[in-house]
Amino acid sequence: MVRRAAAGGTGPKGARRPEVRLPRLEEYGGGLEPDGDYDGVEFRGADLSGQDGAGARFMDCALSACALDETRLRHARVLDSVLSGIRGVGTDLSEATLRDVELLDARLGGTQVHGAVLERVLVRGGKIDYLNLRRARLRDVVFESCVLVEPDFGGARLERVEFVDCTLKAADFSAATLTDVDLRRAASLEVARGVGRLAGAVISPSQLLDLAPVLAAEMGIRVEG
Repeated sequence: MVRRAAAGGTGPKGARRPEVRLPRLEEYGGGLEPDGDYDGVEFRGADLSGQDGAGARFMDCALSACALDETRLRHARVLDSVLSGIRGVGTDLSEATLRDVELLDARLGGTQVHGAVLERVLVRGGKIDYLNLRRARLRDVVFESCVLVEPDFGGARLERVEFVDCTLKAADFSAATLTDVDLRRAASLEVARGVGRLAGAVISPSQLLDLAPVLAAEMGIRVEG
């Protein structure tokens, strides 16, 4: 069942945020290549739409104001990097690894991150529509001051995940597993499916009232005046 923090309780374990300290970067003027190796470079204002970087490795990199429409980054590894102001529809990060990454002010739609591993990731600002995180593993992830429209966490494993001033619209938690997930500070929490899978999450009393109709419906309880 969904847990409420007791008065004076310690609450769930907090997420460890990434501490990204980028070195002096060299601006990179080329495109992406499958299994490419990018170390200490910055992609600034690059149009990477439709390019294939499957299996690529990004280490100590920055992607700033880049276009990623239909960019293929399946199995990519993004480590100790900052992605700011990126935009795109249909970006494929399925089965990728993101570790110690900051994603700032992104404008993305239909991003495929299913089966991926996210560890010590901060998603701050921006708006992401139809984020597919099915069967992904999230550990020490913070969603802060962003808008997530119909995010799909189906079958995902979330451990030490925080939603801070974040708007969740029609989220799907079907078959998800949650451990130390803190939803209390979400600006708005709307669960379309899988509300019964919120065991392991902590919510506020007001959120419990908002979720009551969805919980009753999932449990087959009829509420009549």
